[in-house]
Amino acid sequence: MFAKSPKSEVNTAASRAGAGATFSLLGADTAVTGDIVASSDLHLDGKVDGDIACAGLVQGEASTITGTVTADTARLAGTIEGSITARELIILKTARIHGDVHYDSLTIEQGALVDGTLAPRGAGSAGDAAPVRMAGSDEFLIVTEAE
Repeated sequence: MFAKSPKSEVNTAASRAGAGATFSLLGADTAVTGDIVASSDLHLDGKVDGDIACAGLVQGEASTITGTVTADTARLAGTIEGSITARELIILKTARIHGDVHYDSLTIEQGALVDGTLAPRGAGSAGDAAPVRMAGSDEFLIVTEAE
């Protein structure tokens, strides 16, 4: 009467296999003072005053980060006051970044603001620069610091 069907055994095995693919969520009503280190992905809608290091970061439009961001992948839509280092970086049109940005792959939507230096990670010379891909039109605002 309560025997497991083969289908439920498959679902249980699939759940265990995906157990490492978790993510953490910090809601809009959450404010963190201090550094965040996560081996999983992080979805941030609140405010963080500290450095963030995670596998993947998804930042909501209303969120703010004051500190350094280091992630394998990052999709940014809010405000960041600090440097960013990511292998794959997507900067959405609502993003406001005030700091240096280091990337392997970069996509910037029209309307995004970056006030800082954009530089490919590990580039030794201008010939090593990775291509910059832009979503939407070719209009966006990048303010760079004078050297």
